[in-house]
Amino acid sequence: MLKRILIGLLCIIVAACLLLPAVLTFAEPVQEMGTEESKIKDEKRDPNKLTILFEHDMHSHLERFPQIATIIKQTKEEDPDTIVLDGGDFSMGTPYQTVFRTEAAELRMMGFVGFDVTTLGNHEFDYRPQGLADMLNRAVESSREDSKKFDEDNEFRFRFRPKDKPENPYVLPQMVNSNIDMEATIKDDKLKEKGESLKAALENYGSKEYTIIEKKGKKIAVFGIFGKQSLEYAPEAATEFKDPVNAAKATVKKIKKEKPDVIIAVSHSGTSEDKEMSEDEIMAKEVPDIDVIISGHSHTLLNEPITVGSTTIGSCGAYCENIGKIVLTRSKEGEKFQRQGYEVLPLASVASDEEAARELEKFKKLVDEEFFKPYGYKWDQVLTTSKFDFEPTENLGTVQKEERLGNIISDSFIYAIKEAEGDKYSPVDASIMNAGTVRGTFKKGPITTADAYNSLSIGSGPDGKPGYPLVSVYLNGDELRALAEVDATVSESMTEARLYVSGLMYRINPHRLFLNRVSEIYKVVPDALDYGDPLPYAAGIGKDSENPSRVWKKEDLKAIDAGTEDMIKSGGLQKPDKGKLYRVVGDLYACQMLGLVTDKSKGLLSIVPKDKDGKEIKDFEKQIIRRPDGSELKEWYAVVRYMDSFGDNGVPAAYEKLQGRKILEDVGSVSAYLKNPSKIFWLALGVVILAIAVVALIITLIVKLIMGFTGAARRRRNRPTGLFGPSGSSVYKASTSGGTIFKHRKNQYKARWRK
Repeated sequence: MLKRILIGLLCIIVAACLLLPAVLTFAEPVQEMGTEESKIKDEKRDPNKLTILFEHDMHSHLERFPQIATIIKQTKEEDPDTIVLDGGDFSMGTPYQTVFRTEAAELRMMGFVGFDVTTLGNHEFDYRPQGLADMLNRAVESSREDSKKFDEDNEFRFRFRPKDKPENPYVLPQMVNSNIDMEATIKDDKLKEKGESLKAALENYGSKEYTIIEKKGKKIAVFGIFGKQSLEYAPEAATEFKDPVNAAKATVKKIKKEKPDVIIAVSHSGTSEDKEMSEDEIMAKEVPDIDVIISGHSHTLLNEPITVGSTTIGSCGAYCENIGKIVLTRSKEGEKFQRQGYEVLPLASVASDEEAARELEKFKKLVDEEFFKPYGYKWDQVLTTSKFDFEPTENLGTVQKEERLGNIISDSFIYAIKEAEGDKYSPVDASIMNAGTVRGTFKKGPITTADAYNSLSIGSGPDGKPGYPLVSVYLNGDELRALAEVDATVSESMTEARLYVSGLMYRINPHRLFLNRVSEIYKVVPDALDYGDPLPYAAGIGKDSENPSRVWKKEDLKAIDAGTEDMIKSGGLQKPDKGKLYRVVGDLYACQMLGLVTDKSKGLLSIVPKDKDGKEIKDFEKQIIRRPDGSELKEWYAVVRYMDSFGDNGVPAAYEKLQGRKILEDVGSVSAYLKNPSKIFWLALGVVILAIAVVALIITLIVKLIMGFTGAARRRRNRPTGLFGPSGSSVYKASTSGGTIFKHRKNQYKARWRK
């Protein structure tokens, strides 16, 4: 009897276990879309309306994705046919990128919050083709794993209500690339191996030249473009690309055969105030059938769209600070869609979506465990505090001036190298960093490991790990001046090349000749002064509220001169010696760019990075500075170590003010033009003198020719003229008297002039 009772109880327990999930499913509030909600959603779908949400240049700022998820959900409530697009550079910029190739956090989060289509930007190649291939393959693998688990978790819960089962959020966004040329890449013997790996990964991911999205009564074509400048900014891409405009023309021609209602380009080409350099505007003009261009790469914020013909170009800025919205409408099916609305929506005040926040937390924990922990740090660990704000990154490099953010970061390189090399430290004469690599700043208050990492988060080294490594090169005194000239002249048309330095002080006169704008340059003697201290050299700056580095008053210039002389006398400053080699450090990218200056300037600026023995560097990776354990000394780690060194004392007050590392001499006097001229000045002067001589010679020849023709005409008319005019002794009279100054032509003249 007892046995039967126990068996019965067991059966009841088993039945309860089987039925309980179903009962709970019926009992729990239905948050997912039900049949009635589906009907309401379908009623909102309008075949004559299309809403586009877009992002670009997100640079791994996934911390904003919960807000993006909220906007996407709200917008799809209004228009269920909303599509969400990305214009590339979705990676590289925050600690989330550290699991780029192992977890593909960016693509997976994009899919989770609802992005439909994305494309590649130059920073997707920062981990080189193999790193990108690893990321794409991992994204596919993880998506399958996540989708399988999702289905398993929800299959039983919704077995009695299959229509209420939520959509799988682990679907990756479609990738489109219309001008990546894998065929040409693989044909190149040097690129073949990397190209084959990337080609296989793109195929595995399902990347296409273009994709067609069908919504109620609407057929939307989306294709991707990789710009010319993007390729210039991807030194490790090792991949061939077709001309963007020609590729766009060819792709649109194919697309039109499918008779889409709307053609959209997600472009990583960008726009520019210089119309000749504004790639997406050029594409819009050359390929007028494109209806909308989502323009990435240039980090442009367009509060109003650019219109070229019937093409709308939209940009919403960078780093997920905003999300763009374009609304297209038409009066009836079959007619062309027109832009009806355009907005740039700030994300800072938008509430976070809880589901997206929970999903994102998984990646944050992975970053802490897999990346920061081996370095001995944590994501949210407070390194130090600051009593003031540093410059925002969006303005960095836009104006020629010294920047406090540039000062503290360039100083960190020297600090970290001293620490890494220890007893073997070879004095660093100067460190450089360029504005284009800076991705984060420091605000008043606590500075965390993540904040320090964000400041220099892009790139990677040959080790494949996040962050550019620091590299050591040697330049002579003339090359130090050429280095400053890159900042003074070249960066005016290429602000990403704007330099910030430690160990050098130089003056720039914007009124001077092109490539001759550096009027003075000095080297700070290592250890003669603390790099963080204010310098006497800076005594006359800070009077201009718009640009504190700008000086134009005589008394301020005199103060600068006096401070400079004091530092020279005390041994703190020296003029660079042309014949001496100086150790200069910077990240791998900056040093590689230095090696291109001579070719890019057609030899007008000569910079040949050398090793400590004075031999030209052919492989910059061999010059990487290493930590005691042999690992690459990353530039982001240098910032972390420097900030950590301040500890509870906080960021030194010296960094709140400018230190006169570069001064803008806004002086237009003759003496300012001629002071310390470079070889470019002498070359230009020689050209001018030669030009003047040539012009003078031409004028002389023309005058003689005119005089010759005039004299001949007069002689034909028998009107002798004096050598200096009608009066005085004429040539004719002199000839007839036998005392001509043209003795060798005497008979000729007599024959012609005989009456």
